[in-house]
Amino acid sequence: MRCPYCGADNTQVKDSRPSEDSSAIRRRRVCVDCGGRFTTFERVQLRELWVLKRNGRRVPFDRDKLMRSVQVALRKRPVDPERVERMVSGIVRQLESRGEQDIPSEEIGLLVMEALKGLDDVAYVRFASVYRDFREAKDFRTFLGELASEEPPRIAAADEDV
Repeated sequence: MRCPYCGADNTQVKDSRPSEDSSAIRRRRVCVDCGGRFTTFERVQLRELWVLKRNGRRVPFDRDKLMRSVQVALRKRPVDPERVERMVSGIVRQLESRGEQDIPSEEIGLLVMEALKGLDDVAYVRFASVYRDFREAKDFRTFLGELASEEPPRIAAADEDV
């Protein structure tokens, strides 16, 4: 592991423990050359995943890119970062457990949309607008109409007239 301060490769692990959500290993490190202390997070990768893009290209799956796209959708939304981390880790686990190495980008987008739908409606619509390539305001109206029709029916309270 390269030291972020001096760039040396000579570092020692001083402490290792699971991260708070157990999706990574948190390691406290010390650079032998400059004495700088820093923390790294290491994730277990069950299998190497590849993304099949719509244009036919095949690129390595990048968890950080997935996290960035989710964070863009959630920008300025009151969502706990721990929940976002758990959501992204859950998506990655789903992808890894599929048993397939090549995953179409459309399937990843659908998983993200489904997860965002349960996390934050505004982020869900933001992500959908990019994923589904909305071009005009009517695209938003149509999508929001579909979203409204999916809402569960309201159950009348016991004291209301039915």
